[in-house]
Amino acid sequence: MSLLERLNKDMLTAMKNKERDNLSVIRMVKASMQNEGYKLGRQELSDDEALTVLSRELKQRKDSYQEFKAAGREDLAEKLESEIVLIETYMPQQLTEEELESVVQETITETNASTKADMGKVMSAIMPKVKGKADGGRVNALVLKHLS
Repeated sequence: MSLLERLNKDMLTAMKNKERDNLSVIRMVKASMQNEGYKLGRQELSDDEALTVLSRELKQRKDSYQEFKAAGREDLAEKLESEIVLIETYMPQQLTEEELESVVQETITETNASTKADMGKVMSAIMPKVKGKADGGRVNALVLKHLS
């Protein structure tokens, strides 16, 4: 089942169960995917493109969550936290620290990187491998750790 099919199915379920918050989040994600499709000039997005949109939506919410927490707006932070949990259910299984460590080491070896100056080369090679499965900040920190 594709990501879009799963979203449509869950949207119908949320409508039937009168889950307004879930329905709202699913509709926002679907709208973002449709907008991305229009930008690309297509009706359907590939699963990889849909995952990119989903990752962007998740990142935006996590950033806003941090800002609301810092500003003391617990009411808004709680709402975003529930949205983040819902969106994460559509994301692929996240890599464990050991798995991510292994991918980072393999990529550093593949790219023959040895110093921090090679950081860009390593990051551009590793991010497609872990797309949607690991946060860019985690990857960046591990690459830095291994290159220093």
